[in-house]
Amino acid sequence: MSIIKDNNFKPNVFFKNKHINTIYRHFVSKTEVNYERERMQTRDGDFLDLDKSLKNSNKLILAIHGLEGSSDSTYIKSLVHSANNKGFDVIALNLRGCSGEQNKKLNSYHSGKTEDVWDVIQYINEKYSYEEINIVGYSLGGNLTLKFMGEFAEKLPKNIKSAVAISTPCDLKGSAYTLSKGFNKVYQYRFIKSLRKKSEEKFQLFPNNNLNENKILASKSFKEFDNYFTAKANGFKNADDYWKKSSSKQFIKFINKPTLLISALDDPFLNESCYPFEEAKNHKHFNFLPTKYGGHVGFYQNFNSKKNTWLNDTILNFINKS
Repeated sequence: MSIIKDNNFKPNVFFKNKHINTIYRHFVSKTEVNYERERMQTRDGDFLDLDKSLKNSNKLILAIHGLEGSSDSTYIKSLVHSANNKGFDVIALNLRGCSGEQNKKLNSYHSGKTEDVWDVIQYINEKYSYEEINIVGYSLGGNLTLKFMGEFAEKLPKNIKSAVAISTPCDLKGSAYTLSKGFNKVYQYRFIKSLRKKSEEKFQLFPNNNLNENKILASKSFKEFDNYFTAKANGFKNADDYWKKSSSKQFIKFINKPTLLISALDDPFLNESCYPFEEAKNHKHFNFLPTKYGGHVGFYQNFNSKKNTWLNDTILNFINKS
């Protein structure tokens, strides 16, 4: 059985609140990282911006952010800082349209766009000579990571050593449903507001887009936005088709390299279908670490930032032992 029972993550009473643990990082994290930006051209005439923090290492971590995040996300910068201190180079991938500049195509980044991850790996191996590459993805980036490791399992380069996914919506439909309920609508509103703004920029760039602009700008849920924009702009029939084809849960069985999923059981973004207990049973390569508390990409235990290293320590320890 590859389900890991954790006894080390023990938050105080304050951080046992899932919403506090989810939002706390955004208000207190002050980690600064000096990136060097490198622009990569994609095969379809678009671009991806890679932000590098290099220490002349032969070991690399490719970090992938979550929905509407970037290399500037607090959890990414925290990982970069910790990984650099442990002797890793880090390249933080900004998904299409997430680097501060709108991408050049009508289509967008989304939870299943693993072809971009593949192209980045190919690009890195053409330009650099790392002995090992480890992929770390958060939330949407975690879904990309797990899907990629399973979908591309049979043709992964030999230097892909391991992968770690954190707070991952392995079942996109289940996650969308959960975010449409109760207090979780606060998170949904924040994401939809940002996504609608980006879609407005797309309409200006592509006036003949054949999309229902009024429906998109009036969207109040992931169901609506993914129906009218994400699916239509990226070649899916509708939101259900997008969610079904892009959910990483179905690809876990194909994973053939050391992979770890860390998710809190109180994550307000996830429901039961997002926790792959059955998929982890007796899996030789996939490990699932569910914690009782932690929220969504939180995993804070106390107010001492110098001692709040559980998540990064767990990620890096797994990579080093893989």
